[in-house]
Amino acid sequence: MKAFFKKMVVAILSAEARMLINRTKPIIIAVTGSVGKTSTKDAIYEALKGKLSARKSQKSYNSEIGIPLTVLGLPNAWNNPILWTKNIVDGFFTALFPSNYPKVLVIEAGVDRPGDMKSLTSWLKPDVVVLTRLPDVPVHVEYFKMPEDVVAEKMELVYALKPEGVLVYNHDDMIIRNQLENVRHRSIGYSRYSDSQFRMKNDSFLYQDDTISGLQFDISSLSETVTVKVRGMVGDHVLYSCGAALATASLFEMSLAEAANELSGLEPTPGRMRILLGIKHTTIIDDTYNSSPVAVESALATIREIHGVKRKIAVLGDMLELGQYSVREHERIGALTAQSADILFTVGVRARKIAEGALENGMDEANIFQYEDVKRAGRELQDMIESGDLILVKASQGIRAERIVEEIMYEPDKAEELLVRQGSVWQNKPDILA
Repeated sequence: MKAFFKKMVVAILSAEARMLINRTKPIIIAVTGSVGKTSTKDAIYEALKGKLSARKSQKSYNSEIGIPLTVLGLPNAWNNPILWTKNIVDGFFTALFPSNYPKVLVIEAGVDRPGDMKSLTSWLKPDVVVLTRLPDVPVHVEYFKMPEDVVAEKMELVYALKPEGVLVYNHDDMIIRNQLENVRHRSIGYSRYSDSQFRMKNDSFLYQDDTISGLQFDISSLSETVTVKVRGMVGDHVLYSCGAALATASLFEMSLAEAANELSGLEPTPGRMRILLGIKHTTIIDDTYNSSPVAVESALATIREIHGVKRKIAVLGDMLELGQYSVREHERIGALTAQSADILFTVGVRARKIAEGALENGMDEANIFQYEDVKRAGRELQDMIESGDLILVKASQGIRAERIVEEIMYEPDKAEELLVRQGSVWQNKPDILA
């Protein structure tokens, strides 16, 4: 009965969203990929909002239910049937009598299972599609026969572009580039390593009082070069998100300098390589929103490059939904951790393989700690850390590793503002290890 009710709600809200789009005709920018969707969506919105009336997906509303809610401007009612009924009624009146509707919608589009993107594109036709990255072993691959099927599913969004639509894509990603031969639309690339229309170079960390505080980089188009500074977060995803945003802004007659200036106000997204102050004069990199092999690899590469810290501690939890690739990928991440961190905390049954991989690749067994209880891991980490330590915390969302961050952050009273999954619904949910 619950499944039938959800299916009915999704169908009704999708129909209302389609009606609203047909009546208001906003420019639709749809962001997809296997990593970096939310950060890219946020960066695009930040670049455009000063010039255009815009709306973005709230948090990570990227599903069959989240996208209609974004279009209609409605909240998530979670498990409350009364509020879902209210959403349906409100959505109907919004679709019939739209008022001051945004000129631009920046929508995050994800897939969990086969058919998700095809279902979405049956009613949503984007003007711009932004492809972030399509890694070899993407998250959610468990529900597909092979990784190539995940790529094909996400490419459905590109094929749904309007005839005059534009594809903005990560030119460093060979999987994406191999798909371009099937794309007939105008394409604009952004990159860090390869030559493209928007090229990022000279990236470096920003420090304040000898503590990591953000990053800066130069980006060049055919006509100009500007420097972008972003505070409160680090990592490759920041470069690529900003590159995608600047490339997208060019479609709206914005100069590189104008768009870069707008991006200077970009706020760090909770749980995505966000820099937080820790207790005992430590620094936390909070990457607890979700996890996948390519995202962990990027996070470890980032902490490997940071200097001026006493010890580097990696707190890594299970990477979920990897299916047959789970053991191999957890072991591989362990090998990378041995090259990047001094101390390893693992959380979860699958993450034991991370510990094994680290041990086999030279990490001292005395520096490896394994847990199946999130709260215990947080308490014992709190006891172990010392002044000057850098702590990376990353896991799939089901592990609820933000609870570890809350144990060691300097301002736990600001957890609701700074961390992911702080709403009442999430707070009442147990982690999968409970």
